[in-house]
Amino acid sequence: MKTVFKRTPTYKDVPTHYCPGCGHGIAHRLVAEAIDELGIRERTIGIAPVGCAVLAYDYLDVDMIEVAHGRAPAVATGMKRTNPDMIIFSYQGDGDLAAIGTAEIIHAAHRGEKITVIFINNAIFGMTGGQMAPTTLPGQITATTPQGREVSSTGYPLQVCELLSVLPGAIYLERCALHKPGQIHKAKKAIRHAFELQVNKAPGLSLVELLSPCPTAWRVSPPDALRWIEDNMIKHFPLGCFKDYKEQQK
Repeated sequence: MKTVFKRTPTYKDVPTHYCPGCGHGIAHRLVAEAIDELGIRERTIGIAPVGCAVLAYDYLDVDMIEVAHGRAPAVATGMKRTNPDMIIFSYQGDGDLAAIGTAEIIHAAHRGEKITVIFINNAIFGMTGGQMAPTTLPGQITATTPQGREVSSTGYPLQVCELLSVLPGAIYLERCALHKPGQIHKAKKAIRHAFELQVNKAPGLSLVELLSPCPTAWRVSPPDALRWIEDNMIKHFPLGCFKDYKEQQK
């Protein structure tokens, strides 16, 4: 029988621990494919903090560092500055990057650290029990907002790409989604482009935000979670490229 599809080598052949319908497995594969296509596996270092993202080292066959909650950009800064020829990326969830790690990502972007950030936005704290995150939508029910998020008391969803787009040190910002095959294909291109910029020594930070399903914490079925991204998340987190250093150089 003719082989038409193979697992990319950087994506380990191991059972998943993620919940059914979780988007992390898709994101891991896209990262692994980008690394293999660019031939950078042997000089890539990944950094994963606390949250569902923390176990990325179980699936990506590259050197990985586990760090404290929110501190991935700070550690990535040190790794890149001391190993400028290595490819350094962080893999972070929204409860991590957009909550306890907000200062780290803003200042890393403001300094123009030459790192790549993969940002998983599922609008909730997943690992710790489904609490409200900075990215939780208005009216969204969570463990800590049983009546729905009330913007008058807790504010609006934090839009990371828009926030970082005004900083000159952030050179590539794109938001994609993992709910449809076509959108997943776009996400793959964005992740590869973010790594390419670092490979080519572009002068700043790249971040790809991925709207990702979390059926367990959202308390819906996996198919309904995909529809929820389309019907709800994208209204508050519009897809697209917010900044691209390569385009600016043309």
